[in-house]
Amino acid sequence: MILPIAAAHAGEIGTIRFFSPALARDWAYNVYLPEHYADSDLRYPVLFLLHGFGSNRDEWVEHGDIGGIADRLIAAGDIPPCIIVMPSAGRSWYLDGTEDMETAIIRNLIPEIDSRFRTIPRRDARVIAGESMGGYGALRFILKYPELFSAGALLSPAIYVPEPPANSGARLSPVFARDGRFDPAVWIANDYPALLKPFLARGIEVPLYLGVGNLDELNIGYHMAKLYVIWRSHGWSARYRVAVGRHDFIVWRKLMPGALTFVFHSVHKPKRGTDSKDGALPQTPPG
Repeated sequence: MILPIAAAHAGEIGTIRFFSPALARDWAYNVYLPEHYADSDLRYPVLFLLHGFGSNRDEWVEHGDIGGIADRLIAAGDIPPCIIVMPSAGRSWYLDGTEDMETAIIRNLIPEIDSRFRTIPRRDARVIAGESMGGYGALRFILKYPELFSAGALLSPAIYVPEPPANSGARLSPVFARDGRFDPAVWIANDYPALLKPFLARGIEVPLYLGVGNLDELNIGYHMAKLYVIWRSHGWSARYRVAVGRHDFIVWRKLMPGALTFVFHSVHKPKRGTDSKDGALPQTPPG
């Protein structure tokens, strides 16, 4: 059952709870459903939107105006009608650590969405985005599972090389600690450069939208530029954008329309019928 938490201009945003075997507990996510979802027979592309450090599934609803942004872009024809999924991940950095959050998202959440909603359960209709810690997680998922995501958007992503600055929340997370203290070696082992070689071997291109504030207090523009150079050096599609502002939702609200337009540019548009590979799925959410 969808429990409404916000009235979007046209779409609906609500909360769903389900049991995650990887987390061994009930787990909640917010979901945006486009206008006319309930009275149509269309199947939709999906965006997985990851939150930042110390926040939760509500941040893009309460601070990011994600429903309003999506409604306006859909109404203008800039993006297709879509489903947006926002899970809660605590301070996990989307890793298997104190909880198996990476496994939960890949093995539990994606199948949950494809079984509960009328999605197009294919890579060419699935994209991922996130800000700060969520950008870190989105990039890791792209590099580890490029067969699952056709594009990504990283807003002020916490992708520091070789290690986070002193004011980064990464230094407070137990997933990067050893003997109770931040360990640079643990960070390096989990940061994106460690994933580049196997990603390159897969030979799967994933276009990236990269956005940051020009006054970002974590100097993320510098780190993001290094990633952009890597992407472009391989001839892969990438877009680098700078907005006026700091490391906050003032910047991310400015960047999100361009990010959504970019990631949805080449995805499979809403369609009728079932997917021949994945079989028929429920036509309406249960409850």
